[in-house]
Amino acid sequence: EAEEEEEVEEEEEAEEEEESELGVSTSIFMLLGTTITVAYCSEFLVDSIEGVSENYGLPYSFIGLILLPIVGNAAEHTTAVTAAYKGMMDLALGVAVGSSTQIALFVVPFSVIIGWIYDVPMTLNFQAFDTTVFLLSVFIASGILGDGAANWFEGLMLCSTYTIVAIITWFIPEAKDPARMLGGVPGGPPLFV
Repeated sequence: EAEEEEEVEEEEEAEEEEESELGVSTSIFMLLGTTITVAYCSEFLVDSIEGVSENYGLPYSFIGLILLPIVGNAAEHTTAVTAAYKGMMDLALGVAVGSSTQIALFVVPFSVIIGWIYDVPMTLNFQAFDTTVFLLSVFIASGILGDGAANWFEGLMLCSTYTIVAIITWFIPEAKDPARMLGGVPGGPPLFV
């Protein structure tokens, strides 16, 4: 039996070694192709927001705070859940927290700067509700994840918090002009002032 186990282990190691790796140029080409495809599809997604809001009665804030992040980060969510299922909690937390940190510290300020370049009135002066939700989310997540261990009840608390935020964003009064919801209109006041 010991010999059979050794043979099985050797076969598994051989299979792992046989896996081919992509070359650098192929990887870069695939990354660029995927990026262009995602950017192209994102244009359609953003263009459809107004129609979805009008046809289905969804508030813009609900679409922006709940639906778009779920759709936009589906790959990251899948990676985090798969890593957590396999017991790699460090990787799962790294993916989840890293994504949030990247959005907060890079994507949002970069988008505002690009908006200024293209003369689209955008600002980092968020409404009180948005700021409060983001701040409380950080406090709740750090409080739950700070001890380095998690259980089903802490997961339930995080899911409940997300659900509460989703319900509240459904009932936030919003501006009648959809362009203001997307950062402002030339000649008019920006949304987040």
